[in-house]
Amino acid sequence: MSEQMKKFTKNQLNAIYNNFNKKEFIYPDPLWFLYKYTKKEDIETAGLIASSLAYGNIKIIMRSVKTILSLLGDEPTKTLDSKSDSWIKKNTSGFVHRFAKSENITGLLISIREIRKKYKSIENCFLSGFDKNDETILNAACNFTKIIHEAAYPYEPKHLMPLAEKKSACKRLNLYLRWMIRNDEVDPGWWKIDKSTLIIPLDTHMHKIAIEYGLTEKKSGSMNTAIEITKGFKKFCPEDPVKYDFALTRQGIRKTSGLFD
Repeated sequence: MSEQMKKFTKNQLNAIYNNFNKKEFIYPDPLWFLYKYTKKEDIETAGLIASSLAYGNIKIIMRSVKTILSLLGDEPTKTLDSKSDSWIKKNTSGFVHRFAKSENITGLLISIREIRKKYKSIENCFLSGFDKNDETILNAACNFTKIIHEAAYPYEPKHLMPLAEKKSACKRLNLYLRWMIRNDEVDPGWWKIDKSTLIIPLDTHMHKIAIEYGLTEKKSGSMNTAIEITKGFKKFCPEDPVKYDFALTRQGIRKTSGLFD
């Protein structure tokens, strides 16, 4: 690496966290929708839907998440648990979110319902593939995404839930897991899983920051790259390597904070 490579310090990262990891900076972010709910099951359900749609233009993301959550009402889990495949298919007909078509969101919603039938909760489903001795949540993520696809049959969530075993960075799944496992002013954190096992939700903005600050030299946004960047953050906060994700990826932070100068 270049001798001129910028480097984070723990004090710098903590300053960024203290300044920007606040509820006032959430909107517009799909995480914002989770604060509408108080029941764990509804936060799980809404979170999986919102995170799965978290790609593309932010206005379109917010509109798409609102459309699906409005369809499911104030108790989205209860609604899904009680609805048939035909009801879900009919009521999502015509839905489009970038590359996602109505059959993809239909598959995701059906899979949530079927997972709850078998495992009683989304958390239990995820835990079915988690070993407390695992260094990261990767094995559990591979198991979880496979179950999602199997439960959706004959529909296909496709890229709304990429298969982790295919080496995708699974940015949106890792985002969901951050929401579900971490607990602070921003992340609601209901799940009882060690947050030290989380993997950074790797989007293009985080990838650019990581390269600029020497956390990776990898150019591809793969799961291996995400894990390498996570290991870099573990040097500053081993018990919570994803702690700085929200604050670092706020739109415009590089221009407004002065902390990257």
